[in-house]
Amino acid sequence: MKKIFLVLIAFLLSNTVLANSTSDAVNNFKKSTQVEKFFDQAYGYAIFPTIGKGGFGVGGSYGEGSVFKQGKKTGTTTMAQVTIGFQLGGQAFSEIIFFENKESYDSFTSGNFEFSAQASAVAINAGANAQTSTTGSSAGASTSPEKNQQQGIYQNGMATFTYIKGGLMYEAALGGQKFSFEELKKKD
Repeated sequence: MKKIFLVLIAFLLSNTVLANSTSDAVNNFKKSTQVEKFFDQAYGYAIFPTIGKGGFGVGGSYGEGSVFKQGKKTGTTTMAQVTIGFQLGGQAFSEIIFFENKESYDSFTSGNFEFSAQASAVAINAGANAQTSTTGSSAGASTSPEKNQQQGIYQNGMATFTYIKGGLMYEAALGGQKFSFEELKKKD
């Protein structure tokens, strides 16, 4: 069992090796016409260039990202998740959470925010599947971001999209994503 946890920790720590820049992640999401409209209309967003996920019975995810309000970076954020249930493998993905209005932005940046089990995300590229884990009870799949027919919608003021970068993960696990937020220090 210790070996499993060591492999899981190594996978999650390799997140920094897998990470690409925030601008690269934004560009990947903007390739999807349905996501592009969210950039134009949202009050703000949180973006995670790479989240590493792995598990064998017990699993977890971790990623670091940036938060933007009306086009300006306001802080940094981390996402952590622990899952229990049938799961095997590892995966890396990007995630973006759009805030419909000031209230949803304030809710996310208030400290420790957590998605409920009913939250869902739309996967905008191949390799994604329906699941009851990372962000809820459903997700979509397509062959490419440009051809995805899934439609993202705001749920409780937030719309979430994922972009699978690599790996293979089988799971039927339950667990909610937990986020922290740290505001950028203002320069005097």
